[in-house]
Parts: sequence; structure tokens; C-alpha cells
Amino acid sequence: MDSRSSILVVEDEADLADVVCFHLEREGYAVRRADDGERAVAEAQRQPPDLIVLDRMLPKLSGDEVARRLKRDARTATVPLIMLTAKAEDEDELVGFALGADDYVRKPFSVKLLMARVQAVLRRRRAATSGPEVLTAGPVVLDHGRHEVRVNDRPVELTATEFRILAALLGARGRVLTREQLIDLAIGHGAAVTNRAMDVHIAALRRKLDKAADCVHTVRGVGYAFRTSGVEV
Repeated sequence: MDSRSSILVVEDEADLADVVCFHLEREGYAVRRADDGERAVAEAQRQPPDLIVLDRMLPKLSGDEVARRLKRDARTATVPLIMLTAKAEDEDELVGFALGADDYVRKPFSVKLLMARVQAVLRRRRAATSGPEVLTAGPVVLDHGRHEVRVNDRPVELTATEFRILAALLGARGRVLTREQLIDLAIGHGAAVTNRAMDVHIAALRRKLDKAADCVHTVRGVGYAFRTSGVEV
């Protein structure tokens, strides 16, 4: 755990926010809080944190809308999100991941579980910069240091999870990665993420890669690989 990590807690239930903030501060994190969606966006943009714990059901702006606005803003696009929700349907979880969530915790939850998820997301964020600084395959260049992706020298904005998925695929150098391997590499071993959720992330990544989308190959019954042979860009 990095005691310098800053976390923004966005939760309108005061008692729950108090508990979450107390335990995060006890772990050594620098904690800020917001109790509605508008304040959350303003606070994140004013000073981007290292992680946002975001309730989906908020006054003024929903958590989903907060996520959309933050992911569209260059200042906050790469800040990881852990979404909290009382919604228990799988479809709700898929929506959260499609909006750029890095993890998804259903209410009611244990504080120990949330602390573990926070540590895991921050650990993955640090690990993302520990590999080769720049990965290149065909028209795609991924720069860890700048947290930047370019296709044919044009910048592409990805969520933090999409960035890690692309880094994992490029790092495999054409080898096939199963959905489970991608979940482990990009989201974290043991993360509560379904194969279907990973497919949602891959679909979003392909859309953003535009002309290089066909480089992300589906290997039926196995998983995905990034290959540039035979792809016109």
C-alpha cells in the first residue's frame, strides 16, 4: 500500500461515507469526499485523485453520469474507479464496466473486501508502468510513461482498464490470451469480473482503435490476440 495515494469517496449516505473514509484513513490514504455527483466531478477535476470510490445512486448527477464526464476529461480519464451499488443484476455490473469502472462492489459489502479491492486497483495501476516503457505493434504505440496510446500517430483516449487490456495484448506479442488471463493481467487475480464483462471491454477497445480494430483478433473458444499481419490500416 502506498500511503501517499489519494482517494476520493463519493457517497451520499453519510454514515456509510464516514465508515469508508475512517477505514481508508486508518490504512494511511489521503481521503477526500463528496456527497453528490456535481461535487464529485468538480473535486476530481480540481485535483485528480489516485482512485475514486463512486456510488452509482447519487443526487444531482448519477454515478454513471459522473463516470462519463470524468472519462471524457483528459485530466481524469485515467483515474481508476471502484463503483459501489445496491443494484445486484449482472446487467448493472456490465453497465458499470462499460462506463470505465475498474472494479464493482455490491452493497452491502464488508469493509475488509472494499479495502482489499482498493489495494488491488492501486497495485495494478502502479504495475502498469513496471513493464517496457513503450510497446509497439503495427500502427499502435502504447507509452506507459505518458499513459498514452496512438494509432497511426493519432492519440486514442482509453479508460484505465482498456489501457491495461491493450498493454496485456501487446505484451503477449501475438500469443492468445484467454479471457481469464486478461482479467488477471488487466483487472486483477480473483476480481469479480465475468467473461462477458471482458467482452464488453474488448468491444469498447476495438471501437476506439478505429482502423486498427481488426488487430484485436477473437480466437473462438479461447480468447483474444493482437496481431497485425494481413491488417490494412
